[in-house]
Amino acid sequence: MNAKTEAQGSMMDTVKLMLAVVIIISGIVGFYLLDAQPVWVRLLGLLAAVGAAIFVSLQTVKGRHIAEFFTAAHTEVRKVVWPSRQETLQTTLVIFIAVLLTSLFLWGVDSLLFVLVRALTGQGV
Repeated sequence: MNAKTEAQGSMMDTVKLMLAVVIIISGIVGFYLLDAQPVWVRLLGLLAAVGAAIFVSLQTVKGRHIAEFFTAAHTEVRKVVWPSRQETLQTTLVIFIAVLLTSLFLWGVDSLLFVLVRALTGQGV
């Protein structure tokens, strides 16, 4: 009996997800069919269709899992200790200096190799 209930739930989830896709497609089609209306009205209708599709898809098991994932991600982002402005500026300065020194070194090596190749091929005369 449990397998039958899971199959029905899975079938209902499929129907709900298909309904969400139909809602989004109808919102897109409506956006283009109502081209005589102002853009803000068309956008509002499209956003309403997307909102309705999200609401319908959140009623499925996969939708609830996705919502739980985003909730957990938001919780983890709130736990992050962000650097201060001074730390950010200092780190940026160190990276800028490292990139500058690396580029100068590579420019020097490239120039040296260019001179050596010209001298070896006889084009430096």
